[in-house]
Amino acid sequence: MELLAWHGAQRPERVTLRGRYARLEPLSLARHGEQLFASALEPGADDRFRYLPDGTPADYSSFGVWMEKSEASADPMFCAVIDMRTGRAEGRQALMRIDATNGVVEFGNILWGPAIARSRISTEALFLAAEYVFDTLGFRRFEWKCNDRNEPSKRAAERFGFVFEGVFRKHMVVKGLNRDTAWYAMTDDDWKAVKPAYLAWLDPDNFDAQGQQRTMLKTAARAG
Repeated sequence: MELLAWHGAQRPERVTLRGRYARLEPLSLARHGEQLFASALEPGADDRFRYLPDGTPADYSSFGVWMEKSEASADPMFCAVIDMRTGRAEGRQALMRIDATNGVVEFGNILWGPAIARSRISTEALFLAAEYVFDTLGFRRFEWKCNDRNEPSKRAAERFGFVFEGVFRKHMVVKGLNRDTAWYAMTDDDWKAVKPAYLAWLDPDNFDAQGQQRTMLKTAARAG
C-alpha cells in the first residue's frame, strides 16, 4: 500500500476566474439575476431544466428566491458564466460536494444557456473550473455525475476528458423520479494529460472569423 504525503487541498473561495472567452464570477442576484432569468427562459427551457434539481422558473420572483439561496450557499458554490464578448451572464455552474480533506470535488448544477452552449465559452468555463480545482487548490479528483438517461451530459463528460466509472442504480430521487447516476471523474493525473488539449483547442487560431472550430477538442481520457 502506497503511503501518500497528502495534507489535503485548499477549499474553493468565491473568486473571479478569467479566460479569453469566458469569465466566472461568484453568483449574484443583483449582478446576474435579470440576465440569467432571460437566458433560462430562452426556447427549449424545459429540456434544459429536465435533469436539474430546480425546475424551469415560473416567474422572476421565484427565480430570485432560488438565486438568493444559491448565492449564499457555500456547497454547492455557484458562479455565473459571463460571455466576455458581450459582458452578459449566460449560464451558471457550481463546485459541489466539496471534500478538501480527500481532495475530491464535483462539477455540477450546470446550466449553459443557448448563447454559450456547445461553444468555446462553455468549454472554457469548464476549463477554468478544472484549472482552479487542480492547479490552484490542489485537488486530486474532479467528478461529473448525471442522470444515466441524460445522453447529452454523458457525451459532454467524455468530450471534456472525464472517465466513465459506472452507474449507481437508484442513487437519488429527483423531482419525485428515480435517478440512476452515471459517474465520471478526472484525476490530477488525467488533468496533466488533457490540459494541453484544452489549451490547443482554446487557442484563437483554432477558430475562424465566425467563431467555428477548425479542429475538434480531443482529450486524452483513459479507457474506462
